[in-house]
Amino acid sequence: MNFFFRQSLAWMIALLTCAASQAQTWPAKPVRIVTAFGAGSASDIVSRMLATELQATYNQPFIVENKPGASGIIAADAVARSAPDGYTLFLTTNTAHSSNPHLFKKIPYDPINDFTPIARVCYFPFVLAVNASLPVHTPRELIDYAQNNKQVISYGYGNSTGQVAAAAFSTLTKINATAVPYKSSPQVMTDLIGGQITFLFGDLASSAVHIKSGRIRAIAVTTERRSALAPDLPSVAAAANLPGFDLTAWVGVVGPAQLPADITQKLSTEINRILARKDILDRLKAMGAEPAPALASEFGDYMKQQLSVWGQKVKDSGIQPE
Repeated sequence: MNFFFRQSLAWMIALLTCAASQAQTWPAKPVRIVTAFGAGSASDIVSRMLATELQATYNQPFIVENKPGASGIIAADAVARSAPDGYTLFLTTNTAHSSNPHLFKKIPYDPINDFTPIARVCYFPFVLAVNASLPVHTPRELIDYAQNNKQVISYGYGNSTGQVAAAAFSTLTKINATAVPYKSSPQVMTDLIGGQITFLFGDLASSAVHIKSGRIRAIAVTTERRSALAPDLPSVAAAANLPGFDLTAWVGVVGPAQLPADITQKLSTEINRILARKDILDRLKAMGAEPAPALASEFGDYMKQQLSVWGQKVKDSGIQPE
């Protein structure tokens, strides 16, 4: 009995030592950062910035892998099924973890239990934008145009924030607009510029260059009040007389469930250290993001709270789960 006990104890010690060694030496090979949207999207821009900084810190490649499609379901499911070894991370948003559970009758992952929260990164204010050739300069003018124009009025979306914001706007203002889904926001922007759709709600990060060039016209922000990132634009809530209209996307980093605590803490601390730097904060603001760093435990609580918040937003928008 003593022999078997000693053998079992030896095996347990060896396994624990091995696990501890792996955590201490992480990362020993390239790390993937999966994003749910295409190149040029807001999450892609942030993920590449973080990848560059983490690579410099750990002297290992951090490779961004874009997996657009199905409103983030493809990317989220791939990460949920990955080994919890710290070599697959997810630069995720409220689309995958807050909205999808309410937009779809069934998704192949649990937005809370299948993931390990690591760090919240930032918020993205959205803008209401129209094709620059339209005679529309305010939300009120867009409503009048939609109600008086006999042609088809449509909006595009490549993420849940764009979808919920546009559906809520259409429902609350009683305009008849056709929803057109896309794999990612850059494609939506292309069709708005080309006149294939009438309007969109897009993140400020990927919209800014087109707004500055004059190819699209931003007419309001989706935050409840004016945003410091776009102070010249009124809020949809005020300009369209829609009290309580307030939709902002969040961005954070998660891993698969059961990610080792040591790796989670190491990543969480380092990402928050990076986000505390003035040059990084300035870069986030320049790309249209509001920095919102949070450590793993706080971010985990926030994710649970946002799941409920977005459930109500989807309900208010009138969207029926697919």
